[in-house]
Formats: sequence, C-alpha cells, structure tokens
Amino acid sequence: MKLKMSALCAALVAVTCFAGVAEAAKIGVSMPTQSLQRWNQDGSNMKAMLEQAGHTVDLQYAGDNDIPTQVNQIENMIAAGNEVIVIASIDGSALTEVLKGAKEKNIPVIAYDRLIMNSDAVSYYATFDNTKVGKIQGQYIADALDLENQKEPLNIELFTGPTDDNNVNFFWGGAMSVLQPYIDSGKLVVKSGQTTKEQCATLNWNLEEAQKRMENLISSVSYGPEDTPLAAVLTQNDALANGVTNALLATGYDQTNMPVITGQDCDKPAVKNIVRGYQSMSVFKDTRTLAQQVVKMVNAIVNGEKVEVNDTTTYDNGTGIIPSYLCEPVAATKDNYKSLLIDSGYYKADEI
Repeated sequence: MKLKMSALCAALVAVTCFAGVAEAAKIGVSMPTQSLQRWNQDGSNMKAMLEQAGHTVDLQYAGDNDIPTQVNQIENMIAAGNEVIVIASIDGSALTEVLKGAKEKNIPVIAYDRLIMNSDAVSYYATFDNTKVGKIQGQYIADALDLENQKEPLNIELFTGPTDDNNVNFFWGGAMSVLQPYIDSGKLVVKSGQTTKEQCATLNWNLEEAQKRMENLISSVSYGPEDTPLAAVLTQNDALANGVTNALLATGYDQTNMPVITGQDCDKPAVKNIVRGYQSMSVFKDTRTLAQQVVKMVNAIVNGEKVEVNDTTTYDNGTGIIPSYLCEPVAATKDNYKSLLIDSGYYKADEI
C-alpha cells in the first residue's frame, strides 16, 4: 500500500509544483462507468489530484455506461456552475445537445480519453497516443509469430471496441497498419472472414459479448488445440481479451498452446492472465499521468494561462481540430510487468 500511495503522492506533488498554484474552482468530472476497474482508478486519481490543487470536485459515474444518466449528470454540472467540466464520454456522439448549455455559459470542456464528437463546446482533449496503442498490439503479434520469416499461413481473429467510441478508429487503424499487409499477402488468414472494424466491433467493450463471439467463432471455424489452429487473436482491450481467453480455456487451450492474445489497460485480471501465460501482453496506459495532465489543463484554464498541448493536427471532432495532449503507451508483458506496474506503485505485488 505504501508504494501505491507514494506514487500517487508523487503525482500530486508534480501537479502542485509544475502546473502552477491554481485559483480554487469547482470542477465537474463525468466518468462512464464503475463496472471497469480502469474508470474507477481514473476517477479517484483525478479527484485526489484536483483536490490537492485546491479545487472542489463533483465526480459522477454514469451507472453502467448509461447515456441518459451521463447526460443528466452533465446537465446538473452545468446548472451547478462548475467552472470546468471533464468528460469521459460513453458515446462520443451523444453529448452534442447537452453541451450547448456549457457553450452558452462559457464553461470549458475537456474530453478525457474519448473524443466528444460534433460539439464546439469541447475546448481540449487529453488522451494517449491511440494510434500507437494499436501499432504496439499489431507489432507484438507480428514479432511473436515472426511473420517476416513465416513461410506457412497462420490464422488470426480480430476483436475491437464499439464503433461509437472514436478511439476505436485509432486503435484499429494502428493495429491494421501493421497486420493488414500480412493479411493481404496471405501470411495471416482470418478464417471467419470477419475483417472490417464493424464486423469486429464489441458493444461497450463488453467481456461477455467478446466471449460469446469467440465461442461462435470456435464453433463455426472449428478452432481448437486438436482442430483448426489459431495463432493469434487481436483483442484491443483487456475486457475483450478476458472474454476471448475464457472461451479458449473452455475449448481446451492452456498455457502451452494459447494463441497470442493482446490487450490494453493492464487491468488486474489481465495482468494475472499474463503472469499465468494465458494472455500475451497488454498496453499499459498510466492513467496517473493522464489525470495529472488534465489537472495541469484545469489549473491553466482557471488561472487564465496557456494550456499545454502537443497535438494540434490529429483530432477533428466534426467542428474542427481539438487541441490535444497525448500521453505515451507502452507494452506490458510477463518480462516487464513488475517494473512497469509493481515497482512504479501502480499495483501492489499482492494484488497480482
């Protein structure tokens, strides 16, 4: 516990030291769900850092990815006079109307890790380099299967998130920029024929939906340890990886013959599966760093200072380019998870 608290304290100190002393303000923070560990951590980290910076924080979770609940919560944040609102949207296209109220009251809106589409109320966007997330996943598969030197075709299946999550465009685009040439050349074969983003989408990044689809693929294509070989599954977050892993374990796969399985977020169940040899990797996105950057943005806005961004060309939400700050993702594997996750204080050793 001391490691984890010391890491958070270090982040709090960094916010205080490097973002400037902020005027105290009322800040609204809207998170999509508490059903995924990742969003619980994001919310609690950001609340702690904002409060350390002197702000009053209204942190709300929208049930289990319930869009009307999130819309209602944002309406209340606008009416309550929050001076900045930070939003991790459930559906990036569902907030256009409610955010007109923020625009009318000149309340800056920061889109958090998911770009809010078709709203000119969005002032800034803070996220990770989402194209790089996909590239890391795709390159891991290419390297693990030694595709450059592979002579025989290998089978792969593809899983991504919902099409209403704008990040999926970047995750998918990044991964397929690596994998598509191997599919085109025949080195990788998608036996199901499901190769488009829409065919491979999973509603709400839902574990059960991913498991159900993998079970259907196992049945329809006859994947199995003693049947049609499956070399890899691109799964673009850890919930999807967990669902796919469950289906494969039930079919008779184990640590000795499990396909290469990717992930994202380094959720605890995924890290445990990496240690066990069921999941190959996950993309680590240190949400403490992202929360810290958002607090810097908030402090700059409140103080009337220039907001730090590092991307002013990539993210167009339909009303124009949104100034963005991109944090760096990194691959986590069985070889380096201890240094990335335990030694850094992100998790305690007994949590894994």
